[in-house]
Amino acid sequence: MAVCARLCGVGQSRRCRRRQRHNQQDQGSDSDMDEEEGERIVGQRQGNVGGGGGPESGVATAGPSDACEYGSGHVNRGGSLSRTSTGPPHPQSLVELPPELLVEIFSLLPGTALPNVALVCKKFRQILNTETIWRRRCIKEFGMKEDLRKMEVGGVSSRDLYVKRVNPRVKSGRFMKLLPDYEHMDYRDVYTHLLHPYRHILGLWQPDIGPYGGLLNVVVDGMFIIGWMYLPPHDPRVEDPMRRRPLFRIHMWESKKATVECMYGHKGPHKGDIQTVKKDEFSTKCNQTDHHRMPGGRQEEFRTWLEEEWGRTLEEIFHEHMQELILMKFIYTSQYDNCLTYRRIYLPPLMPSDLLQPGLFKGTYGSHGLEIVMLSFHGTSARATKLTGDPNVPAGQLTLDVDLSRPVVLPDLEQQRQIEELSRLVLGVHEEVQREVEQQAKGGSAAVSGAAVGACGGAGGGTEAMDVDHGACSDGCQPGPSSSSSSSTSTTTTTTTTTNLPEAQPFVLPLGVMARNEVYPRTCRKCFYGTGLIAGHGFTSPERTPGLFVLFDEDRFGFIWLELKSFSLYSRLTDHLAHAHAPNMERFEAMLQNMQSWTS
Repeated sequence: MAVCARLCGVGQSRRCRRRQRHNQQDQGSDSDMDEEEGERIVGQRQGNVGGGGGPESGVATAGPSDACEYGSGHVNRGGSLSRTSTGPPHPQSLVELPPELLVEIFSLLPGTALPNVALVCKKFRQILNTETIWRRRCIKEFGMKEDLRKMEVGGVSSRDLYVKRVNPRVKSGRFMKLLPDYEHMDYRDVYTHLLHPYRHILGLWQPDIGPYGGLLNVVVDGMFIIGWMYLPPHDPRVEDPMRRRPLFRIHMWESKKATVECMYGHKGPHKGDIQTVKKDEFSTKCNQTDHHRMPGGRQEEFRTWLEEEWGRTLEEIFHEHMQELILMKFIYTSQYDNCLTYRRIYLPPLMPSDLLQPGLFKGTYGSHGLEIVMLSFHGTSARATKLTGDPNVPAGQLTLDVDLSRPVVLPDLEQQRQIEELSRLVLGVHEEVQREVEQQAKGGSAAVSGAAVGACGGAGGGTEAMDVDHGACSDGCQPGPSSSSSSSTSTTTTTTTTTNLPEAQPFVLPLGVMARNEVYPRTCRKCFYGTGLIAGHGFTSPERTPGLFVLFDEDRFGFIWLELKSFSLYSRLTDHLAHAHAPNMERFEAMLQNMQSWTS
């Protein structure tokens, strides 16, 4: 309340200040003398400027610079009141401003401050009922559309406002309207009862679905808050746009109360609930799970899920191992259709030294289909972290670790076609990296052993330090400071490729390397040594295997897995993602560490 009073300039009116001056005269206050002298000087200056009265006339003429008088003119030295003659009166506080100006001022304040402003006086409270103020706050703070009555979702066609609910018994299926219209809603109610209470769940989230993970984007769509699950395009069409499926929505009823509805299943929206678990974590719960079931039982549910998830029937998938993986995913994920927990994730911030714009990419992963990864840059290292995963390498793990200080120069096209030539180049770099890692580990362990002899009793401490260093480097650490020339070269290389990418050069996959997508770019900009993470079922025996990172352009890159003799193509996810960027690099790094702990 005090803050608003100071902000608005109210609380001490001119009449109150005059009473204070009269009360202070008996006490010999100097402030009265100063203020009275200021009025006399201002009056003289304005009289001279206006030309209608000089200092001897005793008339103070109001001018543009005088913002301290309103309506009643000035008090002359003789005590008589004279009216201003050169312009309209000027208000001395916000209370005396015209309503249209107050609307403009209040529209600039955060919505959280407006309830306190309403407590200042009756006039402010009445003005804060203006829809313009709350409309601007909804648009500014939450990106809401200009008109609530125009139910157009950003990035979604009008046809997609209806979600298809497949009914195998009816070929045409049926459609359920996703965003019904509510003409009676106003912006203040939407801000107060919907947007502000649920502001903490806007942004990107990763659902806790075991190794599979996922990507949830919670956005403001018209008068709704909707949680969209982002699904990769059907394998192997990595260039296609992402598919979106609503999991829940929050909207207003006539009672001015926000209602949560579950959108999962095939019978339309039904009752749900959202609970905040802790900071950067919330959970959803369905209160009517019978809406998730289909009349034909689990078999019908599986066929429907397979069509939506893979865009094909089980009979069209001839690979037996792939059929097992698909069935396993359906059984596992269907256990989470009534309750899910989500953890916040951030988009990586852009740094000046980054090779290209970091962000989200869709990538091909063999029989596991398409998965979503997050590409980020950390000095001379580029890392791709899984947002969706599989039983072998789960979500949250570092799938690619690229050393940008070790570029690989490709041979001519004829030699590129030979897997042996490519292996020779990459494995040569890999062996060099391994030697540097071993030297760094030995040097570090020797130093730690010498320092720990007195405290730890000698060899035990040295062995433990060596294990820690080796474990850190096995995740893809960079060569140590033993090679100063290599370090300086890496910095120069990164800066050069960031500011001015080289001209495209011919590129072709080596013979014998399997690619899920035969259509891949035939030219590339740059190649680097890197490692990819492979593991057995259940994330057993994980290891990093050498490979080649191939940068095609700003929106596409690839990775050749030499040991697996396969190729993965990655294409940028171009959807606009609001409320998703990390506030700083430190917060983003902490988020990456937490992601690995969630799935390990």
